[in-house]
Amino acid sequence: MGDEQTEPSPALAWLTWRAAAAVVCAWVALHVAARVADAVWWRPRRLEAHFAAQGVRGPPYRFLLGSVREMVGLMVEASSKPMSPPTSHNALPRVLAFYHYWRKIYGPTFLIWFGPTPRLTVAEPELIREIFQTRADAFDRYEAHPVVRQLEGDGLVSLHGDKWALHRRVLADAFFPDNLNRLVPHVGASVAALAEKWRAMADGAMGGEVEVDVAEWFQAVTEEAITRVTFGGSYSDGRVVFGMQGRLMAFASEAFRKVLVPGYRFVPTRKNWLSWKLDRDIRRNLTRLIGRRSHEATAAAAEAEGEEKKQTDSGGGGFRDLLGLMINAGERRRTTAKSASAIPVGEMVEECKTFFFAGKQTTTNLLTWATVLLAMHPEWQERARREVLDVCGAGELPTKEHLPKLKTLGMIINETLRLYPPAVATIRRAKVDVQLSDGCMIPRDMELLIPIMALHHDTRYWGQDAAQFNPARFADGVSRAAKHPLAFIPFGLGSRMCIGQNLARLEAKLTLAILLQRFEIRTSPNYVHAPTVLMLLYPQYGAPLMFRPLSSSQPSDPVSP
Repeated sequence: MGDEQTEPSPALAWLTWRAAAAVVCAWVALHVAARVADAVWWRPRRLEAHFAAQGVRGPPYRFLLGSVREMVGLMVEASSKPMSPPTSHNALPRVLAFYHYWRKIYGPTFLIWFGPTPRLTVAEPELIREIFQTRADAFDRYEAHPVVRQLEGDGLVSLHGDKWALHRRVLADAFFPDNLNRLVPHVGASVAALAEKWRAMADGAMGGEVEVDVAEWFQAVTEEAITRVTFGGSYSDGRVVFGMQGRLMAFASEAFRKVLVPGYRFVPTRKNWLSWKLDRDIRRNLTRLIGRRSHEATAAAAEAEGEEKKQTDSGGGGFRDLLGLMINAGERRRTTAKSASAIPVGEMVEECKTFFFAGKQTTTNLLTWATVLLAMHPEWQERARREVLDVCGAGELPTKEHLPKLKTLGMIINETLRLYPPAVATIRRAKVDVQLSDGCMIPRDMELLIPIMALHHDTRYWGQDAAQFNPARFADGVSRAAKHPLAFIPFGLGSRMCIGQNLARLEAKLTLAILLQRFEIRTSPNYVHAPTVLMLLYPQYGAPLMFRPLSSSQPSDPVSP
C-alpha cells in the first residue's frame, strides 16, 4: 500500500495565509515608512550636507515644515505695513521678504525648503544665462500650484517637450509686430471710450477731477486686446466666454489666498460646484466656437481651391488670431504630408484659457504700476506728455506709426517692469544632474528659484539708485541699462520667454499715450503704496488715482475702426 497524503486542514491553511499576508503587509508598511522617512528627513539632510560641502547654506530644514513657518512669518510681517516713505520704490523687502532677509545672511545663492521640497535661489546673471539659455536642455518649468493651473489652463505656459514646441511655433505668428499693429485702432478706440467716461465723471465731480481705481478699470482695457488676439473675427462670442472665465478667476483667486488643504478643491461645496459649472460652461462654449470656426475654415479652403491660399483667417484685415492659427494648423496637416500633428480641440480650449489669464493679468498689472509711477513722478509725467503731444497731437488717437517714436514712454515702461515686474520670481526644475559653471552640482529634480525682482533691484548691476525711479537709465536701450545685460528679465529668458510681451508693451504704450493726451494724473489721498504678491505683483489696497481733464486737449470722439 502507498503512503497516504494528508490534506492540510482548512484552519491550518487559513492561518498560513494570514501569516503570509501579515508578513507581506509588514514588508510593504516598512518599505512605505522607509520611503516616507527618506523623503521627509533623510533626503533633506543629505541635500543640506551636499550643498554645505559646496559652500551653499540656508535656513535649517525643519521636519515636514522645512522653512515655511519662518517664510510665512516674514511675508506676513512685511505685508502688514505699507511702504515707508510712501514714495519709496524699495519694494523688495516687502514683496520678497524671505529672500531679502536670508540673502543678508547667506548671500545671493542659498537653499530654502518648501516643506520637504528644496529650492536653490539663484540670482547671478551668468548662472541664470546657463539655466535659461546655454544649458536650457537640462532644466524645465516646474508644476504650478493646483489653483494656478486651474486659472492658467494647460496651455503653452504649462506644456513641455514636443507638444510645447508645436504650440509655440503655431502661435508665434500672432505676436509678430506687423500682426499686432492691426490691433491699434481697436484698442485705441476702447481706451478713448474709457477716457471719455472718466472725463464725464470728472465734469460732474467737485473740483473737476475724478478718483479712479485703475487696478480695476484697466481690466476692461486689457480684456479688449486679449480677446481680439485670441478670437479675431469671433470677438463677440469670445468675449462672452471670457466673461465666464473672469468669474472663474474670482473664485480661484479667493481660494489661492487661503491655506491649501489637499483635496479640498474636490469637496462639493457651493463655491466648488459653481467653479465646476463655470469650467464646464467655458469648455462647452469654447468647443462649440472652435467647431464653428473649423467649419468656416474648411468652407473657405474649398472656395479657395486652385488658388494660392494665403495664411489668413476670418478675423478681418488679414489679422492672424490664436484660434485661427490653431485651426489652420490642422488644415495644413491635412494638405501637407510633412506637417506636424494638428492641435486637438481640447488643447485649443486650454490655450484660450491660458492666454486670457496670462495676457489679461500681466498687462493689467503693467498698466497699473506704470500709471501709479506717472502719478508719483509728475516731472516724468510731464516729459512723457510733451512727447506724446509732439508726436501724436492732442486730438488724434495714436497710430501704429506714432508708437515707435514715443521713446520716453518706452523708457518709463521699462523702468516700471524693472521696479515692479508682473512675475517677481520664476522656478525651474533640473531634469538631470547638472554642474553649473560656478562648480555647484545640482541634483536631478532639484528646483531653482530665480528671484526676478531681486535681480532688478540689485545695486551691483543698477548702482546705488537701484530703488529709485529713473527711466533715463534705459535711454541707450535695454542692453546698456545695467552693468550686465541679463540683469533685466521681466518676461523671462530663452526659448520660454513670454510669447505675449510685444502685445503687453504695445497695449501699455498706447493706453498711457491716450491718457496723457487727456488727463493730468496724481495719486489720491486714499492711495496706499503696498505692492504685494498673489500669483503676480499687484497693489494690496488697490490703486486709486486722481484724473483731471486737460482743458487744452480736444480729443476726437472714439470711432469704431
